[in-house]
Amino acid sequence: MNRTIFIIMMLTGSLALNNCSGNADSKAPLIGKNTDILENDLLNPIVLNHFGRVSDPQVSPDGKRIIYGVTYTSIEEDKRNRDLFVMNADGSNNHQISRTSTSESNARWLDNNRILFLSQGKLWVMQADGTGQRQIKGTDRPIDEFNLSPDREKILFISRIRTAIRPIDIDPALDKATGRIIDDLMYRHWDCFVEEIPHSFVALFDGESLSSETDLLEGHPYELPTLPFGDIGELCWSPDSKSIAYSCRKLTGVNYAVSTNTDIYLRDLETGREVNLSQGMMGYDTAPRFSPCGKFLVWNSMERDGYEADKNRLILCSLEEGSIKDLTAGFRYNVESVTWMKDSKGLYFTSYAEGIKHVFVMDLVSGKIRQITSGWYDCGPVQLAGSPAEGEKLIGTYVSMSMPTELVSIDPVSGEYIQLTFENSHLLNQLTMGQVEERWIATTDNKKMLTWVVYPPHFDSQKKYPAVLFCAGGPQSTLSQGWSYRWCHQLIAANGYIVILPNRRGTSAFGQEWTEQISGDYAGQNMQDYLSAVDHMKCEPFVDGNHIAAVGASYGGYSVFYLAGNHSSRFAAFIAHAGIFNTEHMYMSTEETWFPHWDNGGAPWDNNPTAVKHYAQSPHKRVQYWDKPILITHGELDYRVPADQAMAAFNAARLNGVPARLVLFPDENHWILKPQNNILWNRIFFEFLDKYLK
Repeated sequence: MNRTIFIIMMLTGSLALNNCSGNADSKAPLIGKNTDILENDLLNPIVLNHFGRVSDPQVSPDGKRIIYGVTYTSIEEDKRNRDLFVMNADGSNNHQISRTSTSESNARWLDNNRILFLSQGKLWVMQADGTGQRQIKGTDRPIDEFNLSPDREKILFISRIRTAIRPIDIDPALDKATGRIIDDLMYRHWDCFVEEIPHSFVALFDGESLSSETDLLEGHPYELPTLPFGDIGELCWSPDSKSIAYSCRKLTGVNYAVSTNTDIYLRDLETGREVNLSQGMMGYDTAPRFSPCGKFLVWNSMERDGYEADKNRLILCSLEEGSIKDLTAGFRYNVESVTWMKDSKGLYFTSYAEGIKHVFVMDLVSGKIRQITSGWYDCGPVQLAGSPAEGEKLIGTYVSMSMPTELVSIDPVSGEYIQLTFENSHLLNQLTMGQVEERWIATTDNKKMLTWVVYPPHFDSQKKYPAVLFCAGGPQSTLSQGWSYRWCHQLIAANGYIVILPNRRGTSAFGQEWTEQISGDYAGQNMQDYLSAVDHMKCEPFVDGNHIAAVGASYGGYSVFYLAGNHSSRFAAFIAHAGIFNTEHMYMSTEETWFPHWDNGGAPWDNNPTAVKHYAQSPHKRVQYWDKPILITHGELDYRVPADQAMAAFNAARLNGVPARLVLFPDENHWILKPQNNILWNRIFFEFLDKYLK
């Protein structure tokens, strides 16, 4: 469900797209590929920001070419820019087709030779070589995302509509008043106050302009797609272009804040008639996908309302029979990113399985599921390329702890990878990455826990190294083979630390029982899992057991705050970003109330044993036992875990005489995204670690 965050991408090609966006900032510096020769072979925050970020590959209708985007970063300009590239499906003839100071995103093939894309909220079309660009007219609405109908005669797009009451709406004379008028919950979400929401529109498209624009939720206060991470993938066209299936939570206010119940609706575009296909299914129902034959619809579904980490099942709806079936009742893992086979007899999907995100295939006739990919790579969504005669391939992305995302071709039978892009090879070839090791560590309840260990580059087993325990967020997430620009494990290793990455209880790639153990038990078994990993690694002669830090963000920040008061001298320092410190206050100040209500066992005023125990174990109630230095960072635009959690933790630490530092970012949300803030955060992070661990 994660929304594609178009953080702006880059340069490396030939044909230029000159001012294709009517660019008002046409004199702004171009941001392109960094080709500096590095001073040494160790990763650092500057180099981390110089990697090109490859995203959103799209295969042409004939399966012969791929368009994708790359985002590059200018630390000096404190911004990023995204440009477009086209190549053959085998990776040959790769060339850049846009080079501007504004980002081009959401590129989609209009046919085998023309491409639609977005720039500055406007829809554009151009030839696949980057020439002949022109703006598509017909709407004054800024467009966030779009999708083209199969018959190429309609456009589905997302735009924002105003919902908040302004002072000027009450009295035109109050045009300078700034007060916000709030009558119900969900008045702020993720990183902004909710003054407008997304709606989805359908318009006729003749290749030149849009017309007959229709709001699918005209007059209704519901989000489509659902905030904050819903995207165009929550809607899909029927193969005949006459219908749209979409996921929507048709709730507002308190009802919205306490529920995850989104449903799948099927809308006939000619009559406007809608039917709720998931009526009575009470959890998340998302990401509908029509089969190529048009007879079936699949979607992801969670069973229980209010639980955002329930098993993500794959539901098959027969549109002719009206029947619904769980295709993955016997499958242990969560299902994501479904792609239909062309003959509608099977489908591909991705799933985190035993700590790695692989591609799977399902035969709908037999119901059998087979894992296609292997190795230590996380795979992204796939599309079909080629033909049965030439040999079909799956086009997608892969990534590891030691390599940013690149495009890849996958053989659907053997699972063999062929890397298609080498966007960052010029940097990777100059760097030495630390060895990544897989360990299965015994827990206190006699289970085996996957723990990744990343060693410093040029590791010498005869030396002793300080170590960093990384506490995962979520809490229901997975420490897999992903590459992060916010918590880059190879960057920590490059600074001379052994990195310990336990997939403790609550992580979501080891079956639902493992995931669910953490709900209502934040301070229980998963904390013991952390300590088991640390105690195991302390037995290694190359680990300096007196110099280990615990670090983490979000729920990982909660873990750090909790361990700071319950660690029995295992740790020498702590770093918490965007962490939960006071669970009672967090319940009443976060926006999506269903999350703490489920995981905490209820509200602070509830008397059930789970809730009472949870709030009694809040990290803020053990601050008198904090005895090691702590660094606390937070974004002030974070409304998921509000920044007063960090301020309270810092104040409590100092009042108890604990060495502490607080770093606040006024312009960041739950994540640190801006280039210079990223550099600053990393510098403070490593200065703090070096001071107390080296």
